[in-house]
Amino acid sequence: MSGLLRLWDTWLAEPIRKVEADALAYRLSDQGRRIDWRTPIVLLTAAACLTVQNYTGGPAALIEVVTLIANAVGGPEAAAAAEATLRRWSADPLSTRVWWAWASVATYALIPVLVLKLGFRARLKDYGLKLSGVFNAWPLYAVFVLVMVPLVWFCSGEERFQQTYPFMRFQSPAEVRAELWKWELSYAAQFVALEFFFRGFVVHGTKHRFGVYSVFVMTFPYVMIHFGKPWPETCASIVAGVVLGFMSLATRSVWLGASLHIAVAWGMDLACLARRGLI
Repeated sequence: MSGLLRLWDTWLAEPIRKVEADALAYRLSDQGRRIDWRTPIVLLTAAACLTVQNYTGGPAALIEVVTLIANAVGGPEAAAAAEATLRRWSADPLSTRVWWAWASVATYALIPVLVLKLGFRARLKDYGLKLSGVFNAWPLYAVFVLVMVPLVWFCSGEERFQQTYPFMRFQSPAEVRAELWKWELSYAAQFVALEFFFRGFVVHGTKHRFGVYSVFVMTFPYVMIHFGKPWPETCASIVAGVVLGFMSLATRSVWLGASLHIAVAWGMDLACLARRGLI
């Protein structure tokens, strides 16, 4: 027990106390008393990214805009070709899901990175992408994996999870063998971007102002992206958002959180497919 307490203090409690102390020092400094443009820019960028993502989640959503641009650049033939391509992708389940995954990467990662690099002139490693020391807290993540594995298997047997996962609906073992890897790689990329967005960009972009409370600022939009999924998962996302947020604060990295997220997502997909006899 004493060993676990030492690990907890070293890997989590002490780093979080430092985050709060640094935030308090910032608020009391001359800079902290001036207008803080970084915090509203981060939060408004996050709101804009989530809005763009919501309205560009499928190929059909961009037909009007893309054909307008294509027509202006290449004329009616280019516009017709662009529209035909987007409609073909919209009719293909794999293309639609891969589009969603990479649109998520663009809104979760590309736009925030542009803001950080061009607007703030910031180092991305200061926003959760550092690699040094990333495995220091691996035992805590290992505990989360041990807890989640039986939960994933149990939940995969419920009808509401069977109806949701995988997002890409497979109809036969042959289809799984041919296309599962394409979907899962795009799915994983989306989770890396998601972790950077919520636990990196938002948490580390506002911790100077809010301290440890940046985790709770991040958690409520994170929970909202789960609306429409099975309610147990949405409720669990509250806990996951807080836990992964504090872990990102403590380790200053999102990589193990992304790995955990991917492991759980892949596990749920595989468990659901296995229960349906498709693998």
